[in-house]
Amino acid sequence: MTSRPTTAEIAAAQDRTIPDVVPPRGGVLLCGINPGLYSAATGWHFARPGNRFWPALHRSGFTDRLLTPDEQRLLPAYGLGITNLAARATATAAELTRAELEEGGALLEEFVRRHAPRVVAVLGVTAYRTAFGRPKARIGPQEAMLGGARTWILPNPSGLNAHYTAETLAGEFRVLRKAAGPVTT
Repeated sequence: MTSRPTTAEIAAAQDRTIPDVVPPRGGVLLCGINPGLYSAATGWHFARPGNRFWPALHRSGFTDRLLTPDEQRLLPAYGLGITNLAARATATAAELTRAELEEGGALLEEFVRRHAPRVVAVLGVTAYRTAFGRPKARIGPQEAMLGGARTWILPNPSGLNAHYTAETLAGEFRVLRKAAGPVTT
């Protein structure tokens, strides 16, 4: 990974967006809540040191080695892609409005219809509940499909999510990987 952004660069990243990494048709689309300022400053998803996304991806078997955020372009070769419910970068996801998350849910459904992943996994149960009006949703597979894809909820990999250790987070990712089956690229 290249050098870390400065404090000024992070502060200047407010409201920036990060391009999606489009999965291959029939792949798995991982959907974060929204980019943090650190990620927006770098242009890479889940870039903040301490975020457990990349280690969970590797420990679960989705990737054969630990990728770094600046290698996100390699994800389609693993049958994966990344997007966000809300595109706008914020210091915390709590800054997003209900309307932004609901709009993001509608946009995600359009994205899924256009790119046809087999599975969509939203990384954050509270954001999923808000975006899709499903207040009782829990981690794991969902009955409701999204844009023709199976829907799954994974825990938010942020280091702020103290409910999950690195191992239990990787375990949830592993359950999804096994359920998703082989991905053709």
